[in-house]
Amino acid sequence: MARTPSTMLPLGTQAPDFSLPAPAGEIVSLSDYRDAPALVVAFLCNHCPFVKHIRDGLARFGADCDDLGVGMVAISSNDVEKYPADSPAEMAREAKSAGYTFPYLYDESQEVAKAYRAACTPDFFLFNRERKLVYRGQFDGSRPGNDLPVTGEDLRSALDALLAGRPIPEDQTPSVGCNIKWRPGNAPDYAG
Repeated sequence: MARTPSTMLPLGTQAPDFSLPAPAGEIVSLSDYRDAPALVVAFLCNHCPFVKHIRDGLARFGADCDDLGVGMVAISSNDVEKYPADSPAEMAREAKSAGYTFPYLYDESQEVAKAYRAACTPDFFLFNRERKLVYRGQFDGSRPGNDLPVTGEDLRSALDALLAGRPIPEDQTPSVGCNIKWRPGNAPDYAG
């Protein structure tokens, strides 16, 4: 199982704009969350064992975000020609099966992933009310096979601190997962 780390986009970066379709066809945009006190953007895919490993915890986290009025979206940017398990139809099935309450969007052009410098699945970004990046990195320290429980503690503690007006430590651990499956000739410079 190949392990690709997050690129760790610089803290303070303004949230890159997006306007992407959910599998049912509705368009979801960054501006849809203008009134939310925080926004979580997660890059996922259906077939990645690292995403499957945190799936239940991620669904619980998404429901907690709903309860807190926090915006959350997931984005899949994988090449679906080579990875048909990540197609929009399969995304819709996965979101329903997993109990995701947040929109699961398809980045066909892969331009949104590039704008966020997303490198792996899962890859997490937390933005404050002004949509400045305050956290990027892992959900928690659990990985397939390491026997640590899936708690979402890293992302949760950053969100809790943000909502409480406490500082978020800048020493953050990169996420690790499967690399984003770039279309031939489309991989960005930072993808290695």
